[in-house]
This record gives sequence, structure tokens and C-alpha cells, in this order.
Amino acid sequence: WPYCRKRCSYCNFNTYVVRAVDEAAVRACLVREAQTLLRLSQVHSVFFGGGTPSLASPGTVAAVLEAVAGAAHLPAAAEVTLEANPSSASTSRLAGFRAAGVNRLSIGVQSLDDAELRMLGREHTAAEARQAVEVARGLFPGRTSIDLLFGLPGQSRDAWAQQLEAALRLCDDHISLYQLTLERGTALAAQVRGGALPAPPQDLLADMYETARNVLVAAGFRHYEVSNFARKGALSTHNLSYWRADEYIGVGPGAHGRFILRGEGGCSREARVQTLEPATWMREVQSQGHGTRSRVVLNPLEQLEELLSLGLRTDEGITHERWGHFSPQLSLQDVFGEPGEARALQQEGWLVLDSGGLRCTWAGLAVLDSLLPDLLWQLQRA
Repeated sequence: WPYCRKRCSYCNFNTYVVRAVDEAAVRACLVREAQTLLRLSQVHSVFFGGGTPSLASPGTVAAVLEAVAGAAHLPAAAEVTLEANPSSASTSRLAGFRAAGVNRLSIGVQSLDDAELRMLGREHTAAEARQAVEVARGLFPGRTSIDLLFGLPGQSRDAWAQQLEAALRLCDDHISLYQLTLERGTALAAQVRGGALPAPPQDLLADMYETARNVLVAAGFRHYEVSNFARKGALSTHNLSYWRADEYIGVGPGAHGRFILRGEGGCSREARVQTLEPATWMREVQSQGHGTRSRVVLNPLEQLEELLSLGLRTDEGITHERWGHFSPQLSLQDVFGEPGEARALQQEGWLVLDSGGLRCTWAGLAVLDSLLPDLLWQLQRA
């Protein structure tokens, strides 16, 4: 769902603010594209992202889920997540989504400080965020996640620690924490570049991340992915499928997919991207059944590069079995057990290669982006 009521100051996603949305037309195109692409692959979970999917009506969500159920086998216990903003998360609306088939909610809280929310260009207040989370937890107990941002311009370590404590009093069993990225072309990046707001020091960002990890783990959360924490087994199975390099289809403007075209008897894994602009995407769906803008067959090296970059984001890392699925001839031990960058990273305490597979240590997970170039280089040589 690509539409938002307003663009946040830090956002460079494929989102659109329009005066009015022809929801019936969008719904018909989402249903048709889902039906077209589901003939080519399979589905184990569903995630409504955006944009602001909670601006769609429960009827649109129900129609898409009915199309999924009609075109593929969706297990009875499949995770069906919808992203929601506090400003479009009334009790009646969330109850409508639950009735439509949604069973997990991800709420874009982003901050519990009103001044920070204004700086971020968010529509809601901290009080509205708290109310939305409480309503969601009543409707989706144990399956309500919240997003928080850290590393905001002017944010102190103490202010972040206080927010974490407030979040723990509010949250359910899943939290996603994202370091703010100042993307080119956004209003917030321009303010920082122009000196109107201070750029956060790198050491402070590292301290904030480490503080969050320690606080959440002490509260019973498992740090199961670089940005994600869960307790009581409340991991996002849909997002795990990305990090494990499973197959998935993307439906809607700008959506991405990775899958093998089983419906056409294919054996090659494709990377697909749907047309970005909603009006153009709708015309393409209406004329040909889908709005796929690019299709690229991933070669074996590209598939392993994705598996490495995504798999090491998780605390489980990459198992020998999963690696063998993509690389039956060249094992993890063949690539990373020989003298080279990976062995040096193991000796330095950043990486582990053992009978379980390849994974980062607790310290390594915090600096993964700095480890990947050496590992990718070793993979390319192998």
C-alpha cells in the first residue's frame, strides 16, 4: 500500500501523498497481481507494508487475503502482519483488520517523545502512540510489535535510555529498533547538512545500540536479528524468511520479490521489482495482470552473496544445510574455513564457524556492515 497522509521528514521510501485514493481500483489491482504472481510461486505468510497500510480499508485487506487463499495454500496458522501508524489505528479499524484475517500488527511508534515526533514529521503524539499500542495488544495479544528509531539529531544517551524504559512498560513481545539513516533528498538530511540540526556522533550511535541490546536482553528479549528483538518466541516468521533467503513474492507498487518460477516450470531464482509509480503500475496490472518492471535471473554467486549478507544478520547465522541448498558443491567450510579473511575474523572474536554453521558473535553482530566486505571478497575468490 504505497500511500501516506504525509511524508515523514526522514522517509525516502516509495510512498505517495495524494488528495484521494481510488481504493476500489487499487484493491482490484492488488488482487489481480497477487493472483497472477501466486501462480508462479508459493506462500507461507503475508505482510502488508507501505506506505501506510492501515489507511487501506479492512475490506481491501480481506480481498487480498481471499485472493491469496484462492490461489495458494495458506496454512491455517500462517502469520499475517499489517503495518499501522498510530494516527490510523482506532479500535474499530484494528478490529476490522483482525476480522479480515490479520493476526499480527507492527506499529510505527518511532518515538515516545513529542518533540522528536515533530522533528520526524510524524502525525501522531506520544500519547496517541501509547493508546494505539494498548488497543492493539488487546486485539492482538502477544503479536503486537513496535518500531522505534534511535540516533536522532540532538538525542542524548540518557534520553534514549529513558525511552527504552518507557517502551518496555508499553510493549508486547516484539520490538524493532532502527538507527536513523539520513537519506539524501529528505527534509531531515537537509536540515542536518545545513547545520540546523546536529549530526549524531558515531561513538554515541554505537553506545545507543549497545545500551538497547543490553536493556532488552536483560528484560527477556532475544536479539534474534540486527534490528529485532523478541521474547516468548514472538519472532516475525515472515521477516525471518527474508533473512534466511527463502522465496517471496512482492505485490504492489515498488514491491520486491525473490522466487523460482515453478508455475512456468522454471529452475532459476529471479529478482523482481514491480513498477514504482502507482498510476503506471495500475495501468500495467489492468493490461497484463501484473506490474513487474524488472526481472533478473540471479547467478549462483549473487544468490550466495544475498544469503551471506542477509543470513549473518540473524543470531542463528547461516546453517550448513541452508548454505548447501544454494551451494551443493562448495561448502561453508570450503569457502570460509580456509586461511583468509574469515579465519582472521574468527580469531579476532567477530565470527564463529562450527558444526552449526557460520554466524556472528555478540560483538560481531553490532559491526556486521564492517565485516561483510571482507567476507564477500573471500566468497568471490572461492
